[in-house]
Amino acid sequence: MPEYNRPTTEEELKANFGQLKPLMNATMAYYESSRCLYCYDAPCVQACPTGIDIPLFIRQINNGNVDGAAKTIYDSNYFGNACGKVCPTSELCEGACVYNKQDVKPIEIGRLQSFATQQAMASNKQFFKPGRPNGKKIGIIGAGPAGISCACELRLLGYEVDIFEAKSKPSGLAVYGCAPYKITNKEIFEEMDYLQGQFGYTIHFNHPITTREQLDEMEITYDAIFLAIGLGATNTYNLAGVDLKNCIGATEFIAQLKIDPLNTIVGKKVVVIGGGNTAMDAASESARLGAEEVILAYRRSKEGMGAYPFEYVLAKGAGVKGVFSVSPVSVEGKSTVKGIKLIRTEEDEKGYLSNIEGSEFVVDCDMVILATGQSKKTKFLSMIEGLKIDKRGRIKINSNTGQTNNPMYFASGDAVNGGAEVVNACGEAKNSARSIHRILLKHGTMKKKDQE
Repeated sequence: MPEYNRPTTEEELKANFGQLKPLMNATMAYYESSRCLYCYDAPCVQACPTGIDIPLFIRQINNGNVDGAAKTIYDSNYFGNACGKVCPTSELCEGACVYNKQDVKPIEIGRLQSFATQQAMASNKQFFKPGRPNGKKIGIIGAGPAGISCACELRLLGYEVDIFEAKSKPSGLAVYGCAPYKITNKEIFEEMDYLQGQFGYTIHFNHPITTREQLDEMEITYDAIFLAIGLGATNTYNLAGVDLKNCIGATEFIAQLKIDPLNTIVGKKVVVIGGGNTAMDAASESARLGAEEVILAYRRSKEGMGAYPFEYVLAKGAGVKGVFSVSPVSVEGKSTVKGIKLIRTEEDEKGYLSNIEGSEFVVDCDMVILATGQSKKTKFLSMIEGLKIDKRGRIKINSNTGQTNNPMYFASGDAVNGGAEVVNACGEAKNSARSIHRILLKHGTMKKKDQE
């Protein structure tokens, strides 16, 4: 029997995808904030990629200054509410909490963070306003966490900002890639509306930048360009049978679920290929959509998975089964998925994998989800003169400034780091925005016509 029944109503969907970090009420927040030791040189701050002053905002909550706590959070991270919910806090700030050394439950930093920022959004508390106009314009490609964070910081510094987004909504994988039991789209859109209302940047939706002509126009129009393009479609590695019906990439599957959950197709027996956090989400979501059996198949051992341990525990809790040391050979079927052929693998002392000859076997299933990583947008990047990418297709930048080899272009987020957390993109993009400001103060502009 499946752990979950197929949801057919919004109420059933909400029950199956209950929030991992439900919002605290004021009483809960008061008592939880009372537990904080307000450490000097706090390890939780050191573990936060955006450097939020965590002891300060927790003390502010405890003192009843919730607005002050929200301001402290947003001063460091413009995605303060979203990151409170989607960050792997058990691996970052909460994982660094000193209580862990005393076998005491760490402070629920993420939930306290969301408590404060949610109240600020609900009251439309105005913490920021655009800086005095400086006469310069920045073009940003991509309205994900990196693009939005960069825009907020640049507006604070007085720049006019245009964001060009291929999809109809912000905010990248926060919307299209974060599991609904971590955060709902409603919560994400509320924060995006809140930020745009304060900073006043312009987003051009359904406006992909895909041609050299468009880039030429941007290079003439803007003083600098920021690339927040993220990653591409799922890598299939030319696996036979990937074109069969009901074989889908994990990011594409999660995107469908986030946009239209009640109409997202899930098989009765689902096999998810991969061992990263995205694989765990896809597997857990399949189970919560009512799949009768979900199998997670990974080429290395359980200990060799890239996913955070808590993500695997979460998937297991939803009824997912793990099969390890197996690699996909082909997706089986004529027009629709009927199974997947796997081969057993072995790992040598140096960590190299090899297939065990003659060990192939077929797992019957009616859906295959490939969580095998995302492609890089190298075709698009090749159109930018002088821009360099590494062997893995990631944009090369000056790590101190975010500037690429083409001085007009700056970049942050997944297109640079290859795929990390929302909080990483936010922190990196904010630093890049400040670098853009410093460089333009020195050079005036990076516009193509002015360089010539």
